[in-house]
Amino acid sequence: MTQSPSSADVLFLLVGACMVLAMHAGFAFLEVGTVRAKNQVNALVKIITDFAASTLAYFSVGYALAYGTGFFHDAATLSLDHGYGLIKFFFLMTFAAAIPAIISGGIAERARFYPQFTATLLLVGIAYPLLEGVVWNGNFGLQDWLAAHFSYAFHDFAGSMVVHGFGGWVALIAVLNLGPRRGRYLRQGAVAAHPPSSIPFLALGAWVLTVGWFGFNVMSAQTLDGISGLVAVNSLMAMVGGILAAMVFGRNDPGFIHNGPLAGLVAVCAGSDLMHPFGALITGGMAGALFVTLFTLTQNRWKIDDVLGVWPLHGICGAWGGIAAGIFGQSALGGLGNVSFMSQLIGTAGSILFATIAGLIIYGGLKAMVGIRLSEEQEFEGADLSIHKITVTPRGE
Repeated sequence: MTQSPSSADVLFLLVGACMVLAMHAGFAFLEVGTVRAKNQVNALVKIITDFAASTLAYFSVGYALAYGTGFFHDAATLSLDHGYGLIKFFFLMTFAAAIPAIISGGIAERARFYPQFTATLLLVGIAYPLLEGVVWNGNFGLQDWLAAHFSYAFHDFAGSMVVHGFGGWVALIAVLNLGPRRGRYLRQGAVAAHPPSSIPFLALGAWVLTVGWFGFNVMSAQTLDGISGLVAVNSLMAMVGGILAAMVFGRNDPGFIHNGPLAGLVAVCAGSDLMHPFGALITGGMAGALFVTLFTLTQNRWKIDDVLGVWPLHGICGAWGGIAAGIFGQSALGGLGNVSFMSQLIGTAGSILFATIAGLIIYGGLKAMVGIRLSEEQEFEGADLSIHKITVTPRGE
């Protein structure tokens, strides 16, 4: 018999939900510190309004699409098992809301406000729950097919691909549809630098995200009995690996160093419950190196103006995490086993394909129907004044 969730489980998951909720402040300040000063207000407003839109979309449509159960019942029904179902929604909703928060950093400084708000509703209400339901609820039988052919289903404990990879690959499509910021790439082939506006804010955002991530990963067990110190220490080791690799490959650049722990944590999400801590350290180190290398290539050689580097950070490191779970989760490498490399490879590739298609439909459709980019004059003036009629220093000081 299955034991009903206890009040302790509700409290456990509520703490996790609040920790992940706090991560959205991290997303906000990471973007505030990276964008130019004339776009800082816009960064703050986008994150909090997209969170509100995500909550409504996920509560009314998305959660039911992913898990087959909604909230159009009386309060007595919703409060059964101490309201565990509601707290589970709250916890998973904070994951869903990370999707537009991730994308926000890539499209910063030139995206129109309401088209992005609309994209958030579509992503969190429809697109993301479809992938979430397949991986975490076994919808459409795809996980059963993988298990039948490769012994184990696709394993993504805390969302390297389901959350971060999905957000990162959709962000790439959004960035490509927007095009680079004006003046970023010059006709002679030179790259105009747009340095971070505030390293302290950038660092604050990275620290808030890092601390909250332990709720993101550890509380993904969703019950108190399922909690594992292995997940916590693996998250710690991946974080450290990401920092050290970013320090070395990024040549002490503070922007790279403060994104290093995030790269490691993105990558370890999938296999944090399976790996040995040394495997997590390697996974995080590889992620930090991948982020620095791909960020540099993306910005300078490929001329893709992904402002915060969310495709390398979440898309590429998320994909590496999905594959790494199939490598370092193996018992031969000190892991717990019960994972298939082929299932991880197929699940990761399938998630990338789905995210790409979703991004093309949503951002391509919005671009064709209403436009998604600020005018040249608005972009020059800055999103703060153009959209919100105020700047960080209201008197222009």
